[in-house]
This record gives sequence, structure tokens and C-alpha cells, in this order.
Amino acid sequence: MNKDHTHHQNSKNQAEQKVDKIEERLEEKTLHGHTEAMHKDTRHHPPQDEHAEHGGAHHDHHRMMIEDFKKRFWISLALSIPVVVLSPMIQGIVGYTLDVPFSMFISFALSSIIYFYGGWPFLKGLAEEVKKGAPGMMTLIGVAITVAYLYSTAVAFGLEGMDFFWELATLIVIMLLGHWIEMRSVLGASKALELLVSMMPDEAQVIRNGETVTVSVDELRPDDIILIKPGEKVPADGVVTQGESYLNESMLTGESKPVQKKADDKVIGGSINGNGSLQVRVQTTGKDSYLNKVIKLVQDAQKTKSETQRLADKAAKWLTFIALTAGFATLFAWWILAGSTFGFALERMVTVMVISCPHALGLAIPLVVAISTAVSANNGLLIRNRTAFENSRKITTIIFDKTGTLTQGSHEVAQVVVFDKAYTEQELLRLASGIEQNSEHYISQGILRKVKAEGIAIPASTKFNYLPGKGLEGIVEGKDIKVVGPNYIKEFGVQVPESQAEEGVETVVYIMVAQQVAGYITMRDQIRPESAEAIRILKENGIKNLLLTGDNERVAKSVSDKLGMDGYIANVLPHEKQEKVKELQAKGEFVAMTGDGVNDAPALAQADVGIAVGSGTDVAAETADIILVNSNPQDIASLILFGKATYKKMIQNLIWATGYNVIALPLAAGVLYQQGIVVSPAIGAALMSMSTVIVAINAQLLRKQIK
Repeated sequence: MNKDHTHHQNSKNQAEQKVDKIEERLEEKTLHGHTEAMHKDTRHHPPQDEHAEHGGAHHDHHRMMIEDFKKRFWISLALSIPVVVLSPMIQGIVGYTLDVPFSMFISFALSSIIYFYGGWPFLKGLAEEVKKGAPGMMTLIGVAITVAYLYSTAVAFGLEGMDFFWELATLIVIMLLGHWIEMRSVLGASKALELLVSMMPDEAQVIRNGETVTVSVDELRPDDIILIKPGEKVPADGVVTQGESYLNESMLTGESKPVQKKADDKVIGGSINGNGSLQVRVQTTGKDSYLNKVIKLVQDAQKTKSETQRLADKAAKWLTFIALTAGFATLFAWWILAGSTFGFALERMVTVMVISCPHALGLAIPLVVAISTAVSANNGLLIRNRTAFENSRKITTIIFDKTGTLTQGSHEVAQVVVFDKAYTEQELLRLASGIEQNSEHYISQGILRKVKAEGIAIPASTKFNYLPGKGLEGIVEGKDIKVVGPNYIKEFGVQVPESQAEEGVETVVYIMVAQQVAGYITMRDQIRPESAEAIRILKENGIKNLLLTGDNERVAKSVSDKLGMDGYIANVLPHEKQEKVKELQAKGEFVAMTGDGVNDAPALAQADVGIAVGSGTDVAAETADIILVNSNPQDIASLILFGKATYKKMIQNLIWATGYNVIALPLAAGVLYQQGIVVSPAIGAALMSMSTVIVAINAQLLRKQIK
């Protein structure tokens, strides 16, 4: 057999077991920091050292930030209730009277706590934005709450006018809620580098003076001889000096089959050994190792990821300028030009500046984010990077990894060919299964799955024997049965009728009964049933698709042709995948990359939108922007269409959240005062509330946009 029937620990199976918990784990990692103290995407500030220790601290920092916003929200909400109830403006709107002694001073005291405690993140954000000369949402909120607080405080202590304490309180509460919702909705700080490092074992078996000594991997040095037992992870890059085995490198190189390793062959740290024992001379460790080079590629790609300024920040920036300009212009016009009292002119100014910061603006984007994230998760899409999700509408080219993405990542029986007419296909499978039941090799498991699906009873076997690098043999029902590969056939000169198997695409397993070849079984990595439909939908939407794989040319061409893809590139190494993404981006393409292995991590990080299939590795999932939980390629089409719908809702909400200013601001400033039309603080509040309700309802309609 051309592949050693060895017991190997298949890392892809381990990853599949973990994937059931990925949504819960990622939910716990909802730690995207925000403000200018918080509006920084943590993907652009990855851990600085090779072992991502800083990343862990960064992760904990953002967890504390979310808890801090949550605490500020609930405390501010509790304090806001009596402020709203005691407000003369609210009493007039609702139609009740509540005579509480010193009510104005009670409102002042509670509002002071809300302003300094609940409003602190916005005041801090205002200072940072002004310092950088980049006013945005924090400046707009900070200006509005400060103007409202200072004016209302002056009213509380004697200035003639109506206080804005209730406006101050509700504005802070709603803005805190909006930021808390958004921070919880964006799936957090990347743990990709930590997961990459975790692939390496902590200890290694070093042979010194004829004895095996257990040492920390950090103590390994070039030219050390290490012993790698069956099922163990390879602790460092090196060259085999003794032994023979098959290594599972699929998580590292993308090669779907375990690779045979013998004397003088190179092995990669992080790959998983099969049933044979190997002695390996260490070549590279630490920063020079293959896995750490992949880590560096991911780190560099994350650092150079372009930042997309939030739409709400853009709107807030302009509203800040409008609020300040209109506010002071109103004060000047009424006080200096119209000759009104300073108190009246000041009230007009404050009204203009407060309603310039609509409550709805704080919820316009966060509500859409929260709903789109939840709806996506319910439909098999986990969103980690919101900006990338919003930008999915721009995708022009999608690059697909093959193994585990377009294909199932496991070798299944493709066909059974019978040479000896004394046997049927089912009889050959039955006899082969009697031998294969003794092995956990990927070919053995594929044959046994086929036998189980066919309902064939597996016979007992005796005298089982492993033929290193060639196959298996044993006695089944008194017959001498061998299940072998081409290596055995060539070595012993066994005469075999011409095979119709596709060389390079299919693995051939010959079944010998009493030293005669009775037939053969072919195995291949099966294409997912949904892949063809996914490619068709993408083509209908004018999106180009390419296949990149670590597998050979024949395998790549076979998959590409069957799916009708636009092209393929085979034998691709991790850094080459990343380079291909860069080349397409340099040509003006907006590139999405899909994958499921460590080998895809750099390209997933480099792509404009990185999409990981959920049945793949934790590393791919943590590096990607979006995760397909169900590993269904058709979800990519859903992703693009839903991304467009989400972006549209954001634009609509921003229009609703800010649009009323076109009418409310001039009226609040008093441009129609002579005609008896002026927006009082109460009417401004009603308009603001209506805008908030419209934004909330419109965001909920997004739930109907995905099937």
C-alpha cells in the first residue's frame, strides 16, 4: 500500500470535536475594544511577542472594558429613573404633577453622578479625539452631555430656564447601552497566535548518551536527536535519522493525505506522527521554525490590515461641527442681533446643541450589528470582524482552500473494481474489512465507513500483520488476505490488470486472495455536495472563484473542473497563498479567502474578508473574520447577500437617526420664530424619541433578510 496503515492521531478529527464548542468559546471572547479609547480594532494591534503573551493580557483588558460598560449602564439607568420622573418637562408631557421637596437639587445630585460616572468614557473619548484633531462620536456625545449638564446646573442654582437633566441622563444611558451592545456583538480579540503556538508540544524526548531524557521544547537545540513516539506531535523541525512512519501534516501544509517519512526526510514541528517511531535530528527551533514563520505571517498580515472608519463616526464628526456652529450662531443671533435676553438665547443654544446629538445615532449601528450577528449565528455564520462583514458586499474574488472546504477532508471509497469474477464488489469489501478493522489508518477508516454504509457484516481475522510502507495482511475465514498498495505490487512483481484509477487523484488499494489480485478499491477526498451550487451562485453574482491547495496538480484540476471554477493553483505553500491574495489585491480585487487549516491562516488574515469553515482548526477560525459553523460553502453566498442587506440597514438607520436634524435644528434655532413656530425642548425630545423608535423597528426588519 502506498500509504502506511498506521495508527495516527488525526488532528482534523480533534478540531471537529472542538468545533461544537466554538460558538460558546467565541461568545466568551466578545471583547472588541471601542471608543477612540475603544474604536480601535484589536486585529490591528496583535500580540508583539512570538508566544502572544501580550495578546492574553489584551484579551483580559477588553473583557474588563465590557464589564465596565455594563456596570456603568446599569448604575446610570437606575439613577436616571428618578431624574426622569422628577423632570418638570416630562411631567408636562405625560400630564402628571409630582411635588417633591428640593426636587431640582435631587435631580442635580443624581445627574452629577450620571454625568461624571456614566459619562466618563465619553468625556475621556472627547479629550482623546480633540487631542488627535479627529472629532467623532465621542466628541458629539461629550459636547452634548457637557452643555446639558452645565446649563441645567446653572438653572438649578438660579438661572431662569428649564433644565435638561432628564435629557442628560437618558442620553448617557442610551449611549452606554449602544456601546455595550456593540462591544458584545463584535466577536473579539484574535487568539490566533496563541492557538498556533499551542500546536507545539511542551516537552520532547531527547536521546543523550544512549538514554531518553524528557526536556522542555524551549531547551531543544539544533543537532539534538529527538525520539517521536506513535501518536505524538513533532516538537521541532528536523530530519529523520532513523525509523519510518506517516505524518499528518494537513493542518500545516494543506496536504490531505498523511505523508510518508523515512531516513533523510524533513519533518515539520506541529505535525502528528502515525504508528511508527522516528528519531529526528533537530534543524530549527523557536523563531526559525516553520510554524513560527507561519505565526509571523499571520502577525504581519494583521498589522497591515486596513482600517475602515465607522459610518457612525463620520456622521458624528459632521454633526459635531454642525452642533457647535449652529449652537453658537443661535446664541449670537438671539442675544446680539435680536436683542433677546441672555437666558432665552442660551436656552435656544442648548436646545440646538443637545438635539444635535440624537439618541438614535447611538443605536443606529449597534442595533444592526447586534441583530445581524445573532441572525447570522442562527444561520451558520459567526461574525468576528464586523468591518469585514460589512465589506463582504464588495467581494469580487473568492479564493477557496480545497481540503475540508470544498471537499470533506476525509478519504472515502470511490469505486470497487473486481478482477476475479469469483468475487463480487461486496465480497471484496467484506474480506478487506476483516483486515482493515485492525488499523486506524485513514484508508482503513474509509473502507470501514463504506462497509458500514453497505450493511456488510465484518468477519473476524487472525494472524494480522502490518507490512511497513506496503499494507496489511492476515487470515479471514481461512483465506490468506492482503490489502496492499502499489509499493507492495512493485516490490514483489505482482501481475495486475491495468488500473482505471485516476493517477494522483485517487489512492489505490489492492485486494489479494491467496497471493492473487482479486480486485482493487480506490479512495478519494469527496467533494462536498453543496460546493457546486455555491460556485454557481457566486458566478451568478459576478464573483470570480479560484482554488488554492497544497495538494498536487491532478487533484486540484480534478476538483476545479468538476465544480466549474475559474481556475486553480496547486502545490501551494502557506506564504504562497498569502502572496496570491496580495497579488489579487494589487490588481484591485476585493478578495475573500476561505480555509480551515493552519496553512490558510496567513492568507485568511491578509484577505479583505477571511472566511473559515467551522469543521477546521481553531487557528483558522480565530484568524478569520467570519466562520461558517456548518462548513457549508453555500453559506458564503448567504454571507454576501446578508452583508449587503446589513449595510443597507445601517445607511437607512443613519439617515433616520440624523435626518430629523434637517428640520429640528433650524426650528430649534428659531428661524420661524416670527411665524410662531419654534421647537421647544419638549418637542425636540419627542422628535428624538420618534427617531429612536424608527431606528429600532428598522433594525428588527433585518431578521427577514436571510433565509
